[in-house]
Amino acid sequence: MPGPLSHIRVLELSRILAGPWAAQNLADLGAEVIKIERPGAGDDTRQWGPPFLKDPDGNETSESAYFLSANRGKKSVTVDLADPRGRDLVRDLAAQSDVVIENFRVGGAAKLGLGHDELRARNPGLIYCSITGFGQTGPYKDRGGYDYIIQAMGGLMSITGERDDLPGGGPQKVGLAVTDLFTGMYATVAINAALVHRERTGAGQYIDMALLDCSAAMMSMMATNYFASGNVPKRMGHAHPNVVPYQLFPTTDGHVVVAIGNDTQFARYCEAIGRAELATDPRFVDNRARVENRDAIVAILEQAMAGRSSAEWLERLAEAMVPSGPVNTIDQVFDDPQIKHRGMKVELPHTVAGTVAQPGSPMRLSVTPVEYTRAAPILGEHTDTVLSGLLGLDAEAVAALRADGVI
Repeated sequence: MPGPLSHIRVLELSRILAGPWAAQNLADLGAEVIKIERPGAGDDTRQWGPPFLKDPDGNETSESAYFLSANRGKKSVTVDLADPRGRDLVRDLAAQSDVVIENFRVGGAAKLGLGHDELRARNPGLIYCSITGFGQTGPYKDRGGYDYIIQAMGGLMSITGERDDLPGGGPQKVGLAVTDLFTGMYATVAINAALVHRERTGAGQYIDMALLDCSAAMMSMMATNYFASGNVPKRMGHAHPNVVPYQLFPTTDGHVVVAIGNDTQFARYCEAIGRAELATDPRFVDNRARVENRDAIVAILEQAMAGRSSAEWLERLAEAMVPSGPVNTIDQVFDDPQIKHRGMKVELPHTVAGTVAQPGSPMRLSVTPVEYTRAAPILGEHTDTVLSGLLGLDAEAVAALRADGVI
């Protein structure tokens, strides 16, 4: 079966991560994604390296691994949007597209004649998704927003990292651009919802996505804890604000994560570590008691866990059906038998590098599974085929546009 979005064409006018991540999700689901890039430069992340890919002979190319991570399955078309002829080309492509994704600053696309109103006037069924740091309205709408700034402003850094009263305490960012990725995922959901609405009504619509909104939404139970109690959540290192024990424990040779979700699991855990009596101790008999006596129970458990290796504990806890896991590095993640079984590392053909590896999509659809057609394109790889195939330009017209630097 073709992908569930194989009938959808997406025109991507975005760069860096949030917009490209959403567009890559749609490509994984079968959509044709045409990515518009600047001639000679392309998406900013094409220069975000090292590392850069190597060709089959081992020579370094100009293709960055970062760009590869968010642009698989797309077609790259180079168009100079500063040139009126370039903007005309993009308007013509939008007229034949189902979705547009853009991440210009507020008003930037409209200044180029590529805004929502202009493009939907020619294509009323168009779904137009704008992604910005702070949204299309509000006092911050004209500010630029990057993931690091949003992690700070959106509350994530206030709950990430070691406790302030311990060594290493203080604000800490997550190790990758999660607010960009959050926003790309929310944008994917919103676009698919709009496509369903269009199939029922024939009407397109406008989607206003903001990194700050998505970061605030992802505060989830931490925000709800605050609303319910009036207490502002703080950094707790590896501890969980609502569940105990649910944290990292040192072993003789590293660390093990233990995540106890209910009292039955706690009883099994206590037996597995040789402290069965803890499960009936009034101080620890249920999760509420354990949260209220957090320091006491954690001190006991740390002492118990310190006497064995990580491998010994993981085997023992798995046998007792106690949720636990190792702290893997990236190489260990992709060498894990479960990850291998699930096919989370994919090898894709690449025009310059031959074959490249990257994480696959986690979406598992039984009838219309994700299919990988190609790795991220090289800059302008599909310019000629898209302009001739979709817009009907002949070779002479394409050559003239290239000679003038429009494409």
